Amino acid sequence: MSSVPRRAAIYSRVSTTGQSAGNQLLALRAFATARGWAVTEFVDEGQSGAKERRPALDAMLAAARARKVDVVACVKLDRLARSVHNLVAMAREFETLGVDTVVLDQAIDTTTPSGRLLFHVLASVAEFERDLIRDRVMAGLKRARSQGKRLGPPRVEVDVPRAQALLAEGLSLRAVSKTMGIKLTTLHRYVSTTNRALAGTVSVAPSGREVDA
Repeated sequence: MSSVPRRAAIYSRVSTTGQSAGNQLLALRAFATARGWAVTEFVDEGQSGAKERRPALDAMLAAARARKVDVVACVKLDRLARSVHNLVAMAREFETLGVDTVVLDQAIDTTTPSGRLLFHVLASVAEFERDLIRDRVMAGLKRARSQGKRLGPPRVEVDVPRAQALLAEGLSLRAVSKTMGIKLTTLHRYVSTTNRALAGTVSVAPSGREVDA
């Protein structure tokens, strides 16, 4: 067996600057010491778990991708990842890099056979949940269409004659868009197709597709 200790990145996070990551670090240091790991600490303070990008997390991921880390450890799932799906995606990347994942409170430890089994169970549950959500969304869309409901964002009403009149007075496209409360790109699209504009109000989907009102 090699005498070189495994390089562990221990990660802790607190949501507000008034909180302390001390308790998380104590538990992680004790766990790493018991395993004989060489530790590098990554701490995010005042960082919400909903954020996809966090300074210390980004630095830890960069270290893992640079093959400077053998195992990543945190106290709780919600300290490291935004969701089970996020954890599974992150742990799968670690697996590709040859990096193990340890989450103390959830007993996830891919350095052991039982921990690897638990992780694969979680991954299967996450995949099943994604499939259920997708099926519910598709069923909901199908039901809405069968009931004649219009899907997508609401249409934007554009008074073409008024826009043309304001432009004729010398206002810029940007000024007209602000005056009428229309997106500049939508107004520009109509100006460039005035030969096809109707004499009255035209309904336009936010995508820019013209639809007769």
